[in-house]
Amino acid sequence: MIGRIKNVSTLVTTKLRRDAVTIMEAAYEAIDTEAALRKTVSLDGTILRVGPCSFNTEDFDRVKLIGFGKVSCVAIAALESILGRLVKGGIAIDVSPGTCEIAETFVGTHPLPSVSNVAASAKLAKLAEDCTARDLVLVVVSGGGSALLCWPESECTQGARLYEESVKAGMSIQEMNLVRKHLSALKGGGLAKLLFPATVAGLVFCDVPGGEYETVASGPTYLDASTIADAQAVLDRYHIEGFALVETPKEQSLFDKVCNVPVVSNLEALRAMSEAATRLGYAVVDLGATHYEDAGTLATTLIAASAPRTVVIAGGEPRVVVSGKVGRGGRCEYTALSALPK
Repeated sequence: MIGRIKNVSTLVTTKLRRDAVTIMEAAYEAIDTEAALRKTVSLDGTILRVGPCSFNTEDFDRVKLIGFGKVSCVAIAALESILGRLVKGGIAIDVSPGTCEIAETFVGTHPLPSVSNVAASAKLAKLAEDCTARDLVLVVVSGGGSALLCWPESECTQGARLYEESVKAGMSIQEMNLVRKHLSALKGGGLAKLLFPATVAGLVFCDVPGGEYETVASGPTYLDASTIADAQAVLDRYHIEGFALVETPKEQSLFDKVCNVPVVSNLEALRAMSEAATRLGYAVVDLGATHYEDAGTLATTLIAASAPRTVVIAGGEPRVVVSGKVGRGGRCEYTALSALPK
């Protein structure tokens, strides 16, 4: 068995374990970055198709690429191979080093932003500001972008403190991203404002459960309906103080030339797991894509739904409340550990 799970030889000791790994591998294959992108973006002569949107490349002087988040380097490299000589510049900010032919690549930190994130984001903002009405810009938006895309410097400082406060308080990702929009010059539609009057195609790889594409990386290319008052209400709910909030762009005209295209979400992963399990002869219980309960409760829910010859699948972002210092590991590891005693 060859796939994305690295320690298969130690995991696959029984048929049940082999089937479990096969089902998980189907999920990874369904959300593969390059494969999903090539299903969404194609070039036929001078016509570039990005999901339901199409552009005649002869209408533009330059095509530029911007990316931020955990898939940005892979996605930008794939776009370069699709577009070839049409690409005239770009920037990608990722958590891992990548190799692109044309776009500059930068490595930032996640989940806490740092000065390296600010420096890379400043270069990205300058590229955006320099765009004109004769530019077509493809923007790869992916998970982790809320930390990696961090500008100005005041956002970085406040964003780090918000993250630490939020995990201690048990704040949801939607609540955290709402506040993040109101700390930034790029989130909550701020990047679209900087790119105006260029034509923009946003390619969104959604890590927010259930396909909430407009919230990924705190929505830098989406018109934001939330207000400073909404962000303050979240902070007040968790008794968090000391943040300087700013309003997000509200002018519809800034977004008239923006086409945001969903590329992939956890819905595709769940669908692929269900299909793989069915092929292997199992009944499937799909508990849905948007579980936000605490890890212990989620583990109990998954186990309660189990039965012989049945595969239970679910997607989400389990709630974790940290007491004491922030430790190692993530939400899914915590859910797995919570399941062990049960």
